[in-house]
Amino acid sequence: MSSWSPRPSTVLTVTITLVVLTVALTIGWQILVARESDALIEGFGAVHWALVAVGSLFFALIITAAILMAIWLVREIRLTQRQQNFLDAVTHELHTPLASLRLYVDTFRNQNLDPSRRNEFLEMMIDDIERLQHTIDQILHAARNESRRRESVDLVPLLNDCVDTAIETHDLPSAAFVRKLPQRAAVKGDAEQLRVAFRNLIENAVRYAGQEISVEVAVAPSTSRRIEVRVSDQGVGLSTSALTRVFQRFQRISHEGVSASGLGLGLYIVRNVVRAHGGSVRAESAGVGAGSSFVVTLPGQLDGYTHPAG
Repeated sequence: MSSWSPRPSTVLTVTITLVVLTVALTIGWQILVARESDALIEGFGAVHWALVAVGSLFFALIITAAILMAIWLVREIRLTQRQQNFLDAVTHELHTPLASLRLYVDTFRNQNLDPSRRNEFLEMMIDDIERLQHTIDQILHAARNESRRRESVDLVPLLNDCVDTAIETHDLPSAAFVRKLPQRAAVKGDAEQLRVAFRNLIENAVRYAGQEISVEVAVAPSTSRRIEVRVSDQGVGLSTSALTRVFQRFQRISHEGVSASGLGLGLYIVRNVVRAHGGSVRAESAGVGAGSSFVVTLPGQLDGYTHPAG
């Protein structure tokens, strides 16, 4: 559920009202003190105490509203910063492959390349096109808040496909992934959106897995009617403050030695897809340098699950 945020016009109206109230109360208190100086010496009556109570109440309201506005302004500043980071990332993610494609096209047009060199350039151009497609897909998926299709989906072949894609994309050995999967893990939902979510989790694990990539993808029962998908790495880990922030839109977590590339939408998309399927997702980490796990819980049932020994 998204948190409510007031409109700028509402904030402006509240600010003007607060200024007017503050000026009115300040002037009113000065007049009261000037006119009732004898009462201050002799003691307050019921009317004076009522005025004090009303004035104190208004001052308390002003202070409360000022605190709420300060909180709102801090949130807006942070959101603006994340949006600026997002725009910078989009510019980079779109401009870099486009510039590369332009260079390859100019080379094809102006030079007579031998077949081997031509094929090498074509492969690079395909990689740039796939990068552009991935960027566009991320933006489109981030704009979709819910899944409309509901069909039976087996997560086991879906997860295997996501792992195989990551191995092929990053040219990794099969040993880089440990798969702990049952025979079948049935959930109700949109297969394509679930594929996007788990592909983002696995890509995220590979990106932050460190020098020696080791990623575990495991499926286990959470309750009798819910299953748990865990994607774990032994990489850079997360600080305590970052465990919840990683799911925010435009949020990119920087680590020493690891560039915060991408749009900052991957985990935000994961959270939206999982919530749309009636599930939840959380991040776990013992701290920076201790690796991290992302745990998705979905309504579903397992077949052929073997409990680990011990």
